[in-house]
Parts: sequence; structure tokens; C-alpha cells
Amino acid sequence: MVTYAAVVLSGGAARRMGGVDKPGRAVGGRPMLHRVLAAVADATPRIVVGPAGPVPDGVRVTREEPPGGGPVAATAAGLALLDPDTTTVALLAGDLPLLTPAAVADLRRALGGPGGGPASGRHRPADGAARLAADVACYVDGDGRRQQLCGVWRVAALRAAVDRLAAERGGTVDGAPVRGLLAGADVREVSWSGSGPPPWFDCDTDEDVRRAEEWTR
Repeated sequence: MVTYAAVVLSGGAARRMGGVDKPGRAVGGRPMLHRVLAAVADATPRIVVGPAGPVPDGVRVTREEPPGGGPVAATAAGLALLDPDTTTVALLAGDLPLLTPAAVADLRRALGGPGGGPASGRHRPADGAARLAADVACYVDGDGRRQQLCGVWRVAALRAAVDRLAAERGGTVDGAPVRGLLAGADVREVSWSGSGPPPWFDCDTDEDVRRAEEWTR
């Protein structure tokens, strides 16, 4: 498959965890942020947007404008650092400790088009569609909810989605909801039916962290 980039969002207030550095919380002995970055180790570049402690060599760190402006503002900041010829980008939350390289590769295959094709094996589009390409491929949970920050986008489509939201909000994406990025996009929904833990599982509470720890044992 062709080279892709990765933008990992590490911001957020983590109110249900008392305001701690959530992506910095350890699961299986490693910060969640580092586990996400390991799942996209083959991406070029890897960009973290938001507060971050030490990161692996080669990972770029930036901040959204304004700081604390939310996931769409963070997405825009990450897009600003991509090379002009980058066509595909993984857009991921920084609190996905169960994400794996195989799960990311399945999303890239599900996206279709150059360097990919329809999803195969355990991870298939939820609707069984055989389209050759989409704007974004993202996981859906068992209830059919789209995991909006566990997906792979075509860069042009993601830029267009950010620009559309900015136009709708008077020229700013400060505080824009991340679900707005998917509005009007051609979305390839990918369900997880593997025997392992769901790669889209995010940690919003201490109980979520405990569950993730159990899955990594």
C-alpha cells in the first residue's frame, strides 16, 4: 500500500478522569499515546496535536489554534504539517490503547482506491459494499456508532470537510464537533468481528483504563 500520514489528537479536558493527561496514562506499561503511535509506525509523517510529553524520534508535535479549540481545530493543525503530495491520513484519538498496525491496515484497505481495495478477512464494510473508494473509512462499534477518531481519510476530503465547517461557522472551527467532519462525506463503515479486543476502544474513565489493562494481559 502507498505511504500514508498519521495525525493523533492528544488534547481534551479528560473531565471524567479529573483533568489528567489522559493519553499519557499507561496501559500495559506504555502511555496510551505511545501505543497509538506504535500502531502507525509505518506512517510518514506522524503528527501529535495537543499537549504531549516525550515522543518517539521523528514524531512531530504541534498545537491547535486556539489551544483547547477542540478536535476539528486540532485536525486542521495536523493537516497544516502534511506534505502537499500526501493523499491519505489516519486521524486518530490519542487514547486508543488497543489499536494495532493490522487494524490500521484494514482501514486503509477499506478506504479503497490507489494502494488499497475493499476490506477483506475479519474486517468488512458494515454494509457489505464493494465500492472502490470512499472519502473516509472508520470503525463502527457493536451498536453501529461511528468511531470518528479511529479512521483513515483521503486528505483532500478531510481538508474539504474542515473548510466546510469553517465556512458554516463564520471562518472558525474553534469548538466545532468532530462528527461534523463526516457530514456529507462518503463514509466506509468497518465493523470489527475479530476475537481480540476492539481497536476503537477509547479510555474516557478509570474503569475504561482498567478494562484496557485486562485486554493487554
